Amino acid sequence: MASTPTTKEIASEIPNLIKHYKDGTVERFFGSPHVPPSLNDPVTGVSSKDITISHNPLISARLYLPQNQTKRIPILVYFHGGGFCLESAFSSLDHRYLNRLVSEAQVIAVSVEYRLAPESPLPAAYDDAWTTLQWVASHSLNEDDPSQREPWLADYGDFDRVYIGGDSAGGNLAHNLAMKAGVESLNGAVKILGAILSHPYFWGSDPVGSEPKGEDKLKSLPYLVWKFAYPSADGGIDNPLINPMVSGAPSLARLGCSRVLVCVAGKDELRDRGVLYYDLVKGSGWKGEAELFEVEGEEHCFHILYEKETENVKRMIKRLADFLV
Repeated sequence: MASTPTTKEIASEIPNLIKHYKDGTVERFFGSPHVPPSLNDPVTGVSSKDITISHNPLISARLYLPQNQTKRIPILVYFHGGGFCLESAFSSLDHRYLNRLVSEAQVIAVSVEYRLAPESPLPAAYDDAWTTLQWVASHSLNEDDPSQREPWLADYGDFDRVYIGGDSAGGNLAHNLAMKAGVESLNGAVKILGAILSHPYFWGSDPVGSEPKGEDKLKSLPYLVWKFAYPSADGGIDNPLINPMVSGAPSLARLGCSRVLVCVAGKDELRDRGVLYYDLVKGSGWKGEAELFEVEGEEHCFHILYEKETENVKRMIKRLADFLV
């Protein structure tokens, strides 16, 4: 007698993007395929390799180095987007984007493979991001133990020019790392020179600008993503990690870096909140330099998603490169 197929029960989901079943399995319906690193990217000449930063928890990264390096260059610790539950530092989209950016900016990039929800709900990604930043900073100490030393960082990294940055959820990670660095020291007393928040993923219960209102707010993708990635967050969508503008959130004057670049796109639903974040940083009493860059007529993370290097993609990457000096 043939067995009757059973339908697995869903524990949580973001429709059309990801399903988490009660048996612990996860199905992802969005994301680009993983690609290997390359010691000589055929388009840019950039070299890349994969390394392990921590075994427990498992944190890895893809490192990028521009070709023909003979001097010390800035370091960018980069966090990919994907709502804390999708995509990867090893994805084809991010690999292509980092090759372009590293070639244009002439920086070493450390693209972090942090743990994803729902297998590892937030705050795991925040913890992994901080661990990686501390690991990078530790290379400033000139330790003699070669097993603790990544040669690209040790030989070519300028630890007076350390940047953090990311897109979407990665921009959220960059903000929260900068906030933490404002109250906790990095190894070797390294300072973050600048932070890039590109199309940053912030949200909240009170609508900003053109954001949806009422019941529509509860159905919005940014709301559903946060609820899925951090179901136990105190304050829900108004937790300061996702809503740094909320009443009672730590002052933005505590940002632990000297410069911030906020990038927004004209057709991105996160655009208005990104502009508000920039305005609030400017008015917070923070002693650093804040910059805003908008590309009108473009969607969320267009500069990563477009295969073709359009004029707007070139503008975006050049603006980022100009910041990373």
